[in-house]
Amino acid sequence: MKTNTPVITIDGPSGTGKGTLSQLLANKLRWHLLDSGAMYRVLALAALDSGVDLDDELQLAQLALELDINFTPDQHTGVPSIQLAGAEVSDRIREHEISEASSRVAAHPAVRTALLDLQRAFQREPGLVADGRDMGSTVFPRANLKIFLTASADARAQRRYKQLKTKEDSDSLRALREDLDKRDQRDMTRAASPLRPADDALIIDSTNLSIEQVFDRLLEAVKQHGLC
Repeated sequence: MKTNTPVITIDGPSGTGKGTLSQLLANKLRWHLLDSGAMYRVLALAALDSGVDLDDELQLAQLALELDINFTPDQHTGVPSIQLAGAEVSDRIREHEISEASSRVAAHPAVRTALLDLQRAFQREPGLVADGRDMGSTVFPRANLKIFLTASADARAQRRYKQLKTKEDSDSLRALREDLDKRDQRDMTRAASPLRPADDALIIDSTNLSIEQVFDRLLEAVKQHGLC
């Protein structure tokens, strides 16, 4: 793994705003962006489309090695369009079914190993902002700056609700909270690269902060590390 190209990792559970913040930071620095979660979502989609059992670790790992995935940044916004085997899947991989399936797929050690080289290939000049759950702890352990975002489960459920534009009622919000709890438990207890802050990560609790406030803290940390 190359070490001369700067890397900033932003990890944390779902609903902490790490995807939005990673995109904002990458655009600000004019660096490359790695959305590692999208890789697992695309793999989950490929598995469902091809009939691969989500509990079949070996088949999933082989599918990961053969994954034909492409990220094409928009020339104006920088937001990547995601293609699987040439087909646009940016919207499909954000569906609830795929989100749930991706967490199951990501729990398999062989799958995570299979995707390591693909993730690390994103580290290229002038720099990389890597968004995920184990970017700082496993994929880029020598990153220049490691951020771990956290927030209360209630706050994350509310954010997820707004993101999915779900009909607002107690059942939908309760279901989102239950889904987050299950995913957190699965991510934190999996054998391979469990969800946890890297030992040298800066932890930011975004429960009572706006995206703008968290972004200001990120920029301050980036400046302190001499990365801009």
